[in-house]
Amino acid sequence: MTMFCLLMPPNLALAAEADEDATAKPDVPNIYLDLRTTYATIPAGSLGLGFGNTSLSAPLEALAARRGATLPGGLPAAKSMIVDLPLTVDVSDRVSLYGGISGSTIDVGTGWSTFDITSWNIGVHADIYQQNGGTIPTITLQSTLTQSVPNEQGMTTSFNHILEFDYALDEDETRGWLAGVQYTHTDIASQLASIRPNTILYAGGYYQWPSNWKFTGRLGVQSFGGAQMARRTLAESYTQPVLRFDLDRMDDNDNRLFGITAQIAWVPKPSYQVTLRTPLYAVRN
Repeated sequence: MTMFCLLMPPNLALAAEADEDATAKPDVPNIYLDLRTTYATIPAGSLGLGFGNTSLSAPLEALAARRGATLPGGLPAAKSMIVDLPLTVDVSDRVSLYGGISGSTIDVGTGWSTFDITSWNIGVHADIYQQNGGTIPTITLQSTLTQSVPNEQGMTTSFNHILEFDYALDEDETRGWLAGVQYTHTDIASQLASIRPNTILYAGGYYQWPSNWKFTGRLGVQSFGGAQMARRTLAESYTQPVLRFDLDRMDDNDNRLFGITAQIAWVPKPSYQVTLRTPLYAVRN
């Protein structure tokens, strides 16, 4: 390349380098199925709340709205398996759009139910401000709309918003501190049932090794207003801690290749959740 530049006029050499740079930077965004498989245990009288989107709690919320009046002890203890399939498009390094479906099966003590599509969701993840070596942390907003299916009496619509502040401690952003708030509001298509908002305030940090394994921890306080059916309490209100750990394998461009999440949320008794994240890329830059 150096010899070639010496034989060319400066303006032509710069044009050739610009053409090479343009060729090296494709305009096609990342496109992938962000496959997530979750197993969770939910104590009696509780909903599947905690960090993340609302696909985990949608099936049990719908169960509360449709069958709450006939369940003798309120909401039963449950085990749940959820598969989320949101198609994700990284429009830029600051904005991602996603939308898809979730399927689940639930065991409330009578055996596992048939695996069915139980909700759909759409959402956006955007960096409102990027630190880029400065002193002001990166500010990220994520908003997700989740609706249970089928569309009938007792269906639920949830709005989940996460505002997070990420202060990197080095130029490569391989270690830093986190702080944020998550707010979830759920509407039920029933005049007899209601679920009050859920709010989490949290702080944490992350570290990424040269091998591109990344560990993130979050500790927060979750405040839930409770759920009712025909003036009967299905889930008590509470303010309790919630703890989440993430271990992710990234590539050199910070695309996630694999991830595992472990969460403990006191609701108010402990609820355990494990999620495997295995993105399926159609395009990966």
